Amino acid sequence: MAPGGLVRSSHCAQSGGMDRRISARRLGELLDDRGAGRPAYQWLADGVRQLVADGRLLHDTRLPSERELVGELGVSRTTVTRAYGVLRDRGFASARQGSGTVVQVPGGPVAGGGEPLPTGPVQPIDVDAIDLTCSAPPAAPGLASAYARAVERMPSFVAGAGYFPLGISELREAIADRFVARGVPTDPDQVIVTTGALAALAAVFRAVLRRGDPVVVESPTYPNALSTLQHAGARVVGAPLIPADRDEVTAVHRRVGARMMLAMPDFHNPTGLVWSESDRDRVARVWREAGAIGLVDETMSETWLDAEPDVRPMAAHAPDCVTVGSASKTLWGGLRIGWIRAPHALIGAIARARTSLDLGAPVLEQLVVADQLERGGGLSAESRRRLIAARAALLRLGERCPGWEVDTPSGGLNLWWRLPQPRSTALVAVAERHGVLLAPGSLFAVDGAGLEARVRTPYAVDELVAAEAVDRIAAAWAQVSSAQ
Repeated sequence: MAPGGLVRSSHCAQSGGMDRRISARRLGELLDDRGAGRPAYQWLADGVRQLVADGRLLHDTRLPSERELVGELGVSRTTVTRAYGVLRDRGFASARQGSGTVVQVPGGPVAGGGEPLPTGPVQPIDVDAIDLTCSAPPAAPGLASAYARAVERMPSFVAGAGYFPLGISELREAIADRFVARGVPTDPDQVIVTTGALAALAAVFRAVLRRGDPVVVESPTYPNALSTLQHAGARVVGAPLIPADRDEVTAVHRRVGARMMLAMPDFHNPTGLVWSESDRDRVARVWREAGAIGLVDETMSETWLDAEPDVRPMAAHAPDCVTVGSASKTLWGGLRIGWIRAPHALIGAIARARTSLDLGAPVLEQLVVADQLERGGGLSAESRRRLIAARAALLRLGERCPGWEVDTPSGGLNLWWRLPQPRSTALVAVAERHGVLLAPGSLFAVDGAGLEARVRTPYAVDELVAAEAVDRIAAAWAQVSSAQ
């Protein structure tokens, strides 16, 4: 069970009938203050409904018994009975023999919704499978309330045509303020809002690259970014992971005459590596000497778990670099809001390229992200607790699968395992038959080959799902290794 007695799953994996429950104490902590003028049963029913809407109580979560809740909340048995009855009548709960009252999402949860990879299915093949191809957490607690506040703001916008190709002003200002707070002077004119980080990358590629231009990319790398770069017609050149010898990185840039380097300095996907201050200085110097544009992917920058890294953004070391980010890893992938921060010399070209791709991100979602950034943004404390618990559960693969090794990252969303045998592709095939979807190491290779002794296991799932995944993967690995 997760800390505080609350257990939940991710949208990237199905629960498979696992026992998910919430304690009376934890439910009491999550409920808002009752206030005056509202019947106690209505307060309790409305509070549970809001927790379901916010994604803090998931489908099939067992609610406390009426007796437990009476003792915790100090209300009458009649109050709890009536509140549970209201929840059942409105489709937010059901009574099950032997399980008591269980939370329901009206209409049931929507299957799929995971992050599609270039060579994988858009949706899981089997809705009962645990999908560990997806490296994105569920929606942040309170997101439904942020949507409600955003809807209240919509009358200010619907009188106009609704096109904001560069983004609404308040979101651009919030993003610029966030860079300033991190030590990177930025004005809103340097910010463009996009429909996610991949759209941001595509706009930058279209603005500055010509077909056949060499672009240096660390290997392994995030496959969707690599696919976007290849579709832009660039010539992709692999480079060693940072930290690497500066002379080696410089040599790659000089050998190919690099036009650009695509980098992820913060909780690199899939390895979880974070560049040190000296790493950032060294790479910034390489870019200056090579005349290359640094393109920095910050989508993972705020996914720290154990302690926030004491490093400045790459733009503080390389003021002429271009930075892309998004709300998908900290707020919710379904928001589809990303952004670009670029130097003044490039922002005009990127803006023109951006409008050749689409005419702007949805206003409602922009308002939601602005609301959340102004309230702090980043991962919530509750989200961090859940990710830490799931990471700990998946780390047990090292005990269950002899010879598996991993460098535990201090943040990010993935574990990047070293296998004792180069059998990653075989493991993926067998694991699917055991009900787990994985991505082979080769998917993360710049040239699409090699890395057969690697496999990525995202921990953006709840602790129960992660534990079940360990059992299934261990059974699959035993079958693969015995067939050697």
